[in-house]
Amino acid sequence: MVHDQPIKALVITFVEDTASAVYSINRLKPEALCFVLPEGSKALVESDIQPNIQQMPRRWDWIVLAETAEFSSTYPPLARSLPDLMQTWEVQPGELVVDLSGATAAMAAALSLVMLPWTSRLIELRPNREGLDGDRVELDSKTLVWTQSNPWDEQATVSRREGCELFNQGLFYAAVKLFRDTELRVSGGQKPLYRAFADLAEGYGLWERFHYRQAWDKLKTAMKALEMASLWGGPPGLKAVVPPIKANAGFLEKLVLDPAEVKEFVPLDVLAHAHRQLLFRRNPEAAMIALVRALEAFAQVRLHKAHKIKSWDIVPEQLPQALQEICRTCYLEDIDGKYKLPLQAQFRVLAGLGDQLGQAFLREWPKMKPLLDAANHAVLGHGFEPVKSERVQQLYDVVVRLTGIAEPSLPKFPVLNF
Repeated sequence: MVHDQPIKALVITFVEDTASAVYSINRLKPEALCFVLPEGSKALVESDIQPNIQQMPRRWDWIVLAETAEFSSTYPPLARSLPDLMQTWEVQPGELVVDLSGATAAMAAALSLVMLPWTSRLIELRPNREGLDGDRVELDSKTLVWTQSNPWDEQATVSRREGCELFNQGLFYAAVKLFRDTELRVSGGQKPLYRAFADLAEGYGLWERFHYRQAWDKLKTAMKALEMASLWGGPPGLKAVVPPIKANAGFLEKLVLDPAEVKEFVPLDVLAHAHRQLLFRRNPEAAMIALVRALEAFAQVRLHKAHKIKSWDIVPEQLPQALQEICRTCYLEDIDGKYKLPLQAQFRVLAGLGDQLGQAFLREWPKMKPLLDAANHAVLGHGFEPVKSERVQQLYDVVVRLTGIAEPSLPKFPVLNF
């Protein structure tokens, strides 16, 4: 007899073919075994199957069906019992094998549907016929064929599309879980593809939380696997998504490898983050927080890069004469003794130094002040009024105009559609 690797769990349908049931159990050597059978077959399990099992499973159970010919009668008891049994046995996605050799049509349909989340293999001993692929098995003077298939090799297409939708909605870690579960369930040849999808979603989830180096590492790994998959065809739409992922990985590379204490690509990323929160996540409160932070980060980069000034550790003598006394009087932190410039003061310093960014800020200030007031009064600002999306969009437009940032220079997360 051919011996497969021992498996975690086997659910086996049984009516009266004891020889086929014994063969499957001895070939697969499950740690846990459950029979699905009619009441009249229980005695056969005890008399003809149990004594012939070479390696007894550690766990054993059965589900008795009052009716095996009608789907409407077969499905409910299986749907009530089997999911709880899988949880009790701690069966993970992909660890279950289902043997349909003894199943009626109704049993096979109901069991396949109920067990789909855990199943990675459906097996069946079928009468030998020409063109049927599988191992030939001689049982009771009959030649049978051991056939096996994985329903997830086709079902994965549905899960992949669901994962793409989750990704496009910004639900990155829900997409990761779905792709990881699919990876566990599909057959070996498809596993690297779904592992790459999971790495991709995890990378963008890390990026959304500003874990830049980890995100870069994940995107590099995913990108290589997706490039390889696209060479061999892959799902429709895969080739189109590789270039934007590559561009994103290049952006992260520049950000991560920038040795400067103040990184010039961070304001671009935070501005793009704010835009995503507003347009795609429909979260104006989070968008407003990110937008104000992006505005400050642009000022910090300019102060540091052009004037060697750290906004969080000011030397008053670095400032224009007219602002030095204000700095000493208003911006001293009593705990650490450092001078720290608030957002508006940073731009006024830039203006006083003749910097174009600071001068543009002063010109835009009449339009900007009510918008920053709205940010200040927001629930996640310092107030109690939910911020309106219109206000966030208006401030976004002002920041883009003020900084002179072109939209194409902002990193854009890809839209997955495969």
